[in-house]
Amino acid sequence: MSDREPDPAGTAAPVPSADGGLAPGVRQYEPAPGVGRLLIWILLFVLAAVAVVLGGVYFT
Repeated sequence: MSDREPDPAGTAAPVPSADGGLAPGVRQYEPAPGVGRLLIWILLFVLAAVAVVLGGVYFT
């Protein structure tokens, strides 16, 4: 489905239009995650990688 076609299932969230009404078929996306949340995920991944490496060294 292209961006120009209306959503046939009606699952797109309505978005307020300039005149105060709702524009049907316009998709509304949630904002991107903040830098802090991204940093937490990166640190969690690095911590998991370190745990795997240290576990491999310990059990070898």
